[in-house]
Amino acid sequence: MSDTAHPAADADADAVDSQLAAVAAAIGDPARARMLCSLLDGCARTATELAAVADIGTSTASSHFTRLREQGLVAQTTQGKHRYYRLANADVGAALEALLVVAGVRATPFKPRTPPDLCEARTCYKHMAGAVAVRVHDAFLAQGYLRSRAGQYVLTTAGKDYLRGIGLDADSIHKTRRSFAHPCLDWSARRPHIGGALGDALLAHFIARKWVERQGDSRALRLTRSGEKALAFD
Repeated sequence: MSDTAHPAADADADAVDSQLAAVAAAIGDPARARMLCSLLDGCARTATELAAVADIGTSTASSHFTRLREQGLVAQTTQGKHRYYRLANADVGAALEALLVVAGVRATPFKPRTPPDLCEARTCYKHMAGAVAVRVHDAFLAQGYLRSRAGQYVLTTAGKDYLRGIGLDADSIHKTRRSFAHPCLDWSARRPHIGGALGDALLAHFIARKWVERQGDSRALRLTRSGEKALAFD
């Protein structure tokens, strides 16, 4: 076997080493490390909140966000006038968790400041938000009722069957001129619930079936006992 060097292989190895070093340097800054670890719970945060976590000014934080995005560590979502940041993917979370184990520390859990009744369930325009809505969203994805495509949700055959089973006609929902379904970032849970025409139809149907009830003039909703059973998704 020849001992001749392979320049292309050496170049590839150098590129890998350089990329690894760049990612490590991005994580290694104390302010950026604090911001990344605060996102480990899966909740998105605003630039202002992450700046406060890192104990730095918002203008300084802006350059940090750019660095983290360039290295593929965070993703940005814009909703209304706010920009939210979350970990780019599960691999980033796993890497951070491993580093925390080596460092011998734990990530700080997210604690929303929203009133408890609104945190649990509330209206968001014409669809449902809060912890209950986030659970419904996650169940729809886990059960394969919805599939993500280009930032929107597509209803699968299993999803049509589920809707038919609870008394909803998917075709009539599709006839609206609005977005059928999309992730809407929940401002208390900081994770998505279902927005769009499907979200509106689900809330109206849940109320009609008395699975959730409105709480007076408040935006708060209450999950009923029958709703707990219907939306358990076991």
